[in-house]
Amino acid sequence: METIDNIQLKDESIYPNEDVIKKVLGRSFNTYLDLIELFNNFDLAQEWRYYKDGKAWLCKVQKKKKTIVWMSAWKGYMKAAVYVPIRLIDDVYNLDISDETKNNIKDTKNVGKSKPCIFEIRNNEALKDLEKVMDFKIHAK
Repeated sequence: METIDNIQLKDESIYPNEDVIKKVLGRSFNTYLDLIELFNNFDLAQEWRYYKDGKAWLCKVQKKKKTIVWMSAWKGYMKAAVYVPIRLIDDVYNLDISDETKNNIKDTKNVGKSKPCIFEIRNNEALKDLEKVMDFKIHAK
């Protein structure tokens, strides 16, 4: 597991525009563009902000006022985290997502009353499961 020290976009003075993100992601940049298109298909708003507590730029992805995904940039890939209330996590395990994804979610420590569902976006394969978990989060009550 990588540590927070490997997160990119740590310079508060450099806004993560497309050129900056392209340099960080390299070969996975086209997958990032597909991810942005996926967000747009769900009518999700994206906002990059610098967070002093984590000392890095993060992208908050929202449907109206509901946060659906938190994104961070790492060398060669993006991490997308969907926080699901623990009371609903069994519903996530029942989604048509890969066993690998389910095991990764199960192995992730809870954060408060939520279970982080973390996806490493290196290629389009990861987008399939992310899309299903995002859709679940959007419609969850």
